[in-house]
Amino acid sequence: MKTASLLCVAALAAASTSEAAPQQYDIKNRRIEPRQTLAGALHDAQLPDAQVEAVIAALEGVFDFRKSRVGDQFRLVMRNGELDFFDYRQSTVDEWQVRRDGEKYVGSKRSIEVEKQVSLVSLEISTSLYDATLAAGEDPSIGLVLSDVFAWDIDFYRDVRKGDRAKALVEKFVSKGRVLRYGEVLAATYEGGLVGNKRVFRYVLPNGEANFFQEDGASAKKTFLKSPLKYAHVTSSFGSRYHPVLQYVKNHNGVDYGTPIGTPVWAVADGTVVSASYAGAAGNMVVLRHSNGMETQYMHLSRFGDGVRTGTRVRQKQVIAYSGNTGRSTGPHLHFGLKRGGTYANPLTQKFPRADPLPKELTGDFLAKAHDMAQQLDAVSVAAVAGQAAPPPAAVK
Repeated sequence: MKTASLLCVAALAAASTSEAAPQQYDIKNRRIEPRQTLAGALHDAQLPDAQVEAVIAALEGVFDFRKSRVGDQFRLVMRNGELDFFDYRQSTVDEWQVRRDGEKYVGSKRSIEVEKQVSLVSLEISTSLYDATLAAGEDPSIGLVLSDVFAWDIDFYRDVRKGDRAKALVEKFVSKGRVLRYGEVLAATYEGGLVGNKRVFRYVLPNGEANFFQEDGASAKKTFLKSPLKYAHVTSSFGSRYHPVLQYVKNHNGVDYGTPIGTPVWAVADGTVVSASYAGAAGNMVVLRHSNGMETQYMHLSRFGDGVRTGTRVRQKQVIAYSGNTGRSTGPHLHFGLKRGGTYANPLTQKFPRADPLPKELTGDFLAKAHDMAQQLDAVSVAAVAGQAAPPPAAVK
């Protein structure tokens, strides 16, 4: 009996020792490198072949491997030399994981709760729109959102002055208190020392198309944008100049915008592609023909936009190409030229008409909703100063 008791004590001690044995964890954080598949990246992270196959099998039908991109992040959690957990992240809302469940691995897309809020963004510009967004605690991408809304009236490099103010009622998609991205701008104002006061409202037409209109129902859109780039600065204006390559005074039949290689280039108006090809000193060039005898030229491009070729129709704000440094060029930039009736004109001094206003049968509905939106926009501003919460406005539909 005594011997049996001793054996039981020894067994319990052994079991206790086994339970107390520390688990060995190893965590590896990696990124997808150029010309690397997910399977290749897992092998390069020294995951055993059988476990690589298990991870890939677990993600079949859950993750589209063709959408794996350079820079995607993944993490391997190893326990006692075997994979315990794998997660793969493309963005703050796109995440996949593989968990060990007994002797098998199970893959899934991680569910992330995202809340849509309507908030006031209020900016006061002292140096630049970019700095103003940072000072307001906003993501700099809101600057691109505003430049899109006011693209027909404001060049956010040339027209901005110290003391200008901008406000916008904008959708924010938030997860765990963090803004993931901005959605639609519902209403916006800009008070500028040079451009004056602008106020626009988003309105959804019966066909589902959304456009911006001024308070009286006039279109916020014009037939031509002020710039072929969302955000860039003029490095060389229209007119005579000393050519930096040819070393003599020569007419400069356009405007040069300094911008990094690969910056998206907009079509400034609806039109037809006359040519999209390499053009000697102009490098890769796109030429568009518009109504009323207008033509625009985009030079020194790094590449053309998808589907942009001779004869195709393009829409205003469609990305037709990407800026570059091809042809006779001293550095990365976009040369933008404009012709009226076959003669070059200065793009920066042109006055273009607005697009068609709202149909008469919709004007009353829009004016009523725009009035409500204007009151809400101003009320939110007052409430923000008072430190009170304001009710979220309804979208104009």
